[in-house]
Amino acid sequence: MRASRLVSLLLLLQARGRMTAAELADALEVSVRTVYRDVESLGAAGVPVYAERGPAGGYRLLDGYRTRLTGLTAGEAEALFLAGVPGPAAELGLGSVLATAELKLRAALPADLADPGGRIRQRFHLDAPSWFREPEPTPHLAALATAVWEDRRVRVCYRRWQAPREVTRTLDPLGVVLKAGRWYLVASASGQVRTYRVGAILELTVLDEPAERPDGFDLAGCWQEHAERYERGVYRAEARVRMTVAALARTTHLFPPAMSRAAQDHAGAPDANGWVTTTVPIESVRHGCVEMLKLGAQVEVLAPPELRELLASTAHALAALYPPPGDAPASEPEAGDAPASKREPGDAPTAGTSGRVPAVEAVAVKR
Repeated sequence: MRASRLVSLLLLLQARGRMTAAELADALEVSVRTVYRDVESLGAAGVPVYAERGPAGGYRLLDGYRTRLTGLTAGEAEALFLAGVPGPAAELGLGSVLATAELKLRAALPADLADPGGRIRQRFHLDAPSWFREPEPTPHLAALATAVWEDRRVRVCYRRWQAPREVTRTLDPLGVVLKAGRWYLVASASGQVRTYRVGAILELTVLDEPAERPDGFDLAGCWQEHAERYERGVYRAEARVRMTVAALARTTHLFPPAMSRAAQDHAGAPDANGWVTTTVPIESVRHGCVEMLKLGAQVEVLAPPELRELLASTAHALAALYPPPGDAPASEPEAGDAPASKREPGDAPTAGTSGRVPAVEAVAVKR
């Protein structure tokens, strides 16, 4: 392990230039005292590493010194080949670059580490999009990635949910993120870092202006903060419900993760009939209705009353459409009503006809 750490320390100094002992200790996950000993060992082995004193000091290599990529273990070489993701790379316009890089890596490695015949690719495959979702067209992704890489400002025409639907923005692109098969742009607009779905960009112009990048910007940390903030903000209400123990277990597969976790964390002890009471976060009454319908008759909403009423009206409308087998229709169709066999899917009886239940508006959840 120490030999591997010495190589890592050498490569860190080669890649980043001057680094303090504390920075090296943090990167290598060791103590500062261990860094002191390792630097002495590198010097004793002939590596030209020296210390610069003072507030801006640290360790650095002699100017012009480079080490070749040697000493790779079999696991490290396999990890490098596994890092190749041809699908996303091709979408970014880097498919041929990745293929060339892999060829060069194979040529530089010993024969036993060069992954002959694409052994890694035959055993591991990355399929980024989630289930039941078509890939989203992203015609501007390659140009956007180039602008990100070259730190150039862009002007986009963007389609959003609220009015006005189409807006034009001048952005300082900071990075692109692939999340569950969809690409997102993280950019600065009017001094604020925001996130845009690349598939919603209608027009893109790369400007001949340098983009302003905040000092110390961390793309991974920014995205993590955005994702957590989005999850917290999207659930703006709560529903108090009763459900069977079996239904509670099924929430893992039927509810979004945040809803399922909350349902299980807040669940009380089962009663004599095997029902538990719990609290579930919901985006809105309509969203809660859609999610609760997934559990059928194994869940009862206690509050809020608006959600309970919407579920009740939906249940009555379904009962009118699907009477028990063998039951005769409550009444003959009135003039102007289409026969049941001629109705379009999703049609419901109209209000005011022989005491039938009014049609319930279809509930749609925007994702």
